[in-house]
Amino acid sequence: MSHATGGGDRDAIVEFRRIGAALKVIAIDPATGTEVSMVGDPHLSQQELMRLAVRKLQFVLDKQQRKR
Repeated sequence: MSHATGGGDRDAIVEFRRIGAALKVIAIDPATGTEVSMVGDPHLSQQELMRLAVRKLQFVLDKQQRKR
């Protein structure tokens, strides 16, 4: 598991799991428990995959915020 900081001041917990030829990336917002996952190309760097997962997490959190 890794910690990542998104574009803002939000932190995320990021986990990588190898599934066959792919890499599953899970990002969790520790404040809300919101979790997103994606399947990424294992040829990309972990930094790039982490950035994409955190960006997806931020999108989901923003969407949830707009619904309130």
